[in-house]
Amino acid sequence: MIPGNRPKLIATDLDGTIVANYGEISERTIAALTKAKELGIIIYFVTGRPPRWMAEIRETFGFGGAICSNGAQHYDLMKAEVIEEWLIPVPDQLEIVKRLRESIQGIHFAIEFDHHFHREKNYNPLWDVGVDNVGVNFIEELMTQGSFKMLAKCSNNEYTSDQMMEIAQSQISEFAEVTHSNSIEALIEISAKGVSKGATLAKIASRHKLGPDDCVTFGDNPNDFSMLQWASRSWGIEDGHPEVTNHSKFVAQSVRLDGVAKIIEQLLELPTT
Repeated sequence: MIPGNRPKLIATDLDGTIVANYGEISERTIAALTKAKELGIIIYFVTGRPPRWMAEIRETFGFGGAICSNGAQHYDLMKAEVIEEWLIPVPDQLEIVKRLRESIQGIHFAIEFDHHFHREKNYNPLWDVGVDNVGVNFIEELMTQGSFKMLAKCSNNEYTSDQMMEIAQSQISEFAEVTHSNSIEALIEISAKGVSKGATLAKIASRHKLGPDDCVTFGDNPNDFSMLQWASRSWGIEDGHPEVTNHSKFVAQSVRLDGVAKIIEQLLELPTT
């Protein structure tokens, strides 16, 4: 039995949480979130994705707000416009690269700013190939403006994403946030200091005069930990990162079993007061 009243805001991660690894969102999930919206609940899609990857979410749901790039961007999903963003300053970008090159062997970098992804030639992307499809020798060549996300990847398979994250946190945590959303690829994601999904969600919720008790969150990976910790009721996905359920209050079934949809259906049965 889920405690409390019906939430006033639902915030969910996308990939691995409501989007399956083959890229589909189930009809049951769409129906559950649609009914929640019709009942007056505020819906936020909170993701590591950049805005340029949100078109399918807009087309699938046709409603909701968005927090993109692990909290670095507040995004108007319907208008396809960034409302506000929190960027990594150029001096910090340069220092991040310097320190991580010294501490992680075989590391390569990419950065995101404006509407584009830029990479080093030796950074092998899983999705984007880069705005020029070629890359540069050293990412420092492109560090001319604030970046909403930096990415770092090892091509030698010497490290896991968790190991990279631990090293990076020890080296750059004084001026950046480090997380990841992919345990397989030896890939970490870097945001400006104080920027996370949880921090941005808390900021936006407060503008609606809502707090942790009014909101529920769902997620599956380290980049979701902050918002799972923040909300009084949160669900980690059972087949997500091994540590995810240590940061959530409850556990939801996997995306293939419509775990989030099942919880939302129960939430909507709760009293409003």
